Amino acid sequence: MPPIDTGRIEAAVAELLAAIGEDPTRSGLADTPHRVAESYGEFFAGVGVDAAALLSGDGELESAEGERGELVLLRDIQFRSMCEHHLLPFTGVAHVGYVPADRIVGLGTIARVVETISSRLQLQERLAEEIADALVEGLAPDGVLVVLDAAHGCVTTRGVRQQLSTTLTVASRGSLGDPAARAEAITLIGSHG
Repeated sequence: MPPIDTGRIEAAVAELLAAIGEDPTRSGLADTPHRVAESYGEFFAGVGVDAAALLSGDGELESAEGERGELVLLRDIQFRSMCEHHLLPFTGVAHVGYVPADRIVGLGTIARVVETISSRLQLQERLAEEIADALVEGLAPDGVLVVLDAAHGCVTTRGVRQQLSTTLTVASRGSLGDPAARAEAITLIGSHG
């Protein structure tokens, strides 16, 4: 992916400020286009990055069959993404579980997959599916479960302004697609507090 075009972002933000009736050159706004361009570099750092590739190589751990466990579940991975409908952020937690087949990876690698895929223009429903697909492609586990719980700026700050509302989405694959196994894993997600 080519690097983010900060000059175009800066020009667009200056135009947006002018379009809402602000003076983009006034002291409080003069550096805003640059700051927005820098933040967009972070918000969209996952564009064009193959998240499944993160699951091979350095993050892979050798393990004997008896060392893999029945379920690996990483709860409360904080994430932030940007809604493609309103260009407003949504933030929340991801709970990601997998049933190891032949390989396991470091837990930080799973968090990096979530961070990479969430650092794109997204819909929460698609985000859960893409995380699950990346784990299947990059790790080939027996099962995958992804549960996302997020608050959306387009719901909390505009329109209906439901400030306490969150959205849950679930994506499951393989053995964790079985209703009983999925229910057991979801129970484990909610068992801490």
